[in-house]
Amino acid sequence: MTDDLKLKLSLLPDEPGVYRYRNREGTIIYVGKAKNLKRRVNSYFNREHDSLRTTMLVRNIADLEYTVVNTEEEALDLENALIKEHQPRYNVMLKDDKSYPWICVSGGLYPRVYITREARAKGDRYYGPYPRAEVAKVLIDTIRQIYPLRTCRLNVSRETIEADKHRLCLQYHIHRCEGCCKGLVTPERYGEYISEIRQILNGDTHQLMDLLMAQMQQLAAELRFEEAELLKRRYKLLEHVRRRSVIVSPTIHNIDVFGLLRDEDAAHVNYMHMRGGAVVQSVTLEYRLSTHDETDAELMSMAVGEVRQRFAETYRNDKVSEVLVNILPDVEFTGLSFIIPQRGDKKHLLQIALKNATQHRDERLRMMEKLNPEQRTTRTLTTMQRDLRMTTLPRHVECFDNSNIGGTSAVASCVVFRNAKPAKKEYRHYNIKTVEGADDFATMREVVTRRYSRLIQEGEELPQLLIVDGGKGQVSATLEALEGIGLRGQMTVVGIAKRLNEVYFPGDSVPLYIDKNSETLHVIQRLRDEAHRFAITFHRKQRSKSQIQSVLDDVPGIGPKTRTLLLKHFKSVKRIKEASEQELAALIGPAKARTLIASLTNNQ
Repeated sequence: MTDDLKLKLSLLPDEPGVYRYRNREGTIIYVGKAKNLKRRVNSYFNREHDSLRTTMLVRNIADLEYTVVNTEEEALDLENALIKEHQPRYNVMLKDDKSYPWICVSGGLYPRVYITREARAKGDRYYGPYPRAEVAKVLIDTIRQIYPLRTCRLNVSRETIEADKHRLCLQYHIHRCEGCCKGLVTPERYGEYISEIRQILNGDTHQLMDLLMAQMQQLAAELRFEEAELLKRRYKLLEHVRRRSVIVSPTIHNIDVFGLLRDEDAAHVNYMHMRGGAVVQSVTLEYRLSTHDETDAELMSMAVGEVRQRFAETYRNDKVSEVLVNILPDVEFTGLSFIIPQRGDKKHLLQIALKNATQHRDERLRMMEKLNPEQRTTRTLTTMQRDLRMTTLPRHVECFDNSNIGGTSAVASCVVFRNAKPAKKEYRHYNIKTVEGADDFATMREVVTRRYSRLIQEGEELPQLLIVDGGKGQVSATLEALEGIGLRGQMTVVGIAKRLNEVYFPGDSVPLYIDKNSETLHVIQRLRDEAHRFAITFHRKQRSKSQIQSVLDDVPGIGPKTRTLLLKHFKSVKRIKEASEQELAALIGPAKARTLIASLTNNQ
């Protein structure tokens, strides 16, 4: 296995999608789907295989590509389409080149409803396609149980009915058909059935599913569990019908899709091609931006031009005329019309293209970070510098948090991050000495003063960024403390409100809102969580210590060793109070026992 392939395997996403293996000649030799791309693809390389075919496949893999989608169903659809398109050597399933099954509602006086894989006939309505034929069959069977439809292929018309050409079949006698061939049901009545069926096939399956649920509950109430289980299976399959896939679509045919995503130094364009209502090609192009003069429209034009050149044969054979984009190109291409979809399946398809462009961008970044770990740190710090309006990189960041309950056992914590990572040896906690009661502002002034007076005294480096847990009041208290020791203006000070994405700056009453996906917010969240955890842990320790001291440490003659002995034996102060004099005397002696009981009685 090459180093490039190992790196790609380590960067695969935990998302559904389709993967493609190529050999050394660049030919696609296998296409597979995955609910989780990372787990599925890595399973080929991290264990021995019993199948000789799979072993030979792994030996021939030189490179891999993948396309992410939204659901496992869409992964199945895309896998099906790509296997039929590329006919990979090591794929056994789906190489029969059959088309997807459709449900057809025929024309005529009494329309038929049936499954077909054949080409469309004029006047008929087709619904689907269904990547799983089982789903289409169950849907047809369920519809036929509810509606008395004709299943025969007879040519039924007003003329044949008047001429009495046909005779009633078994379906009529078992009440599965109302005798269309004899005209025993009116075309209007039959048309109502067809209208409701078309509504179901268009995706409105609520009524049908409600009916199945009612029947299932009735059977369960009658203890007919096997029959109820069959209906439950149909109900589950109908749920699949409701999940529409745009990877295979009856309404979208030969079109191209371009999704452009731009960063500061690169642009990523995902291209997908649909043929016959199915995606058969997907590739992502990357453009390194030497200058920032290129507009998005120019980049989109470059991508369309390159794709037309690279896949010229596709354009000749499929006669593509419609192109979905998120940015209109600034060049006109002969025979192509560009559309920015606003809703529906085409919008969904464009979103999948953008998702793949984003995934490609993230993979490239992670790949560079693995090869050069310092690059990620620099990028994170640069983002923080920009978001927080700083003049220098925040390589040294400190965050403060206070903790108290009703003003008792007040403590504070200071956590330190260097290069966006915790420096736990530099964490500090503080017992509040000068503040009475729950005064968070005064507490912050004390802690900040003590912290940075100590750093100045010891000649230590000051942080570039100081974060306090709170809003405008906490920021003002921090600035007052810094000014008192001559450090105002020496570092950037910001406050983080409880909603977390609100950042307060000195002298600005309106907070800055940081994007929830920003690396800046992620680092700040880790800082605040660490400061809060460190403060709470210390506060609990101090509170527990004070509770024990208040009861046992004031008892004359009870020293640390005796106190430890009592707590180890009785486990809690409550049990010590409940113990008899004889129990205590047996452990610590009669004199200490009498003294302890007297002291505990007086303190109650």
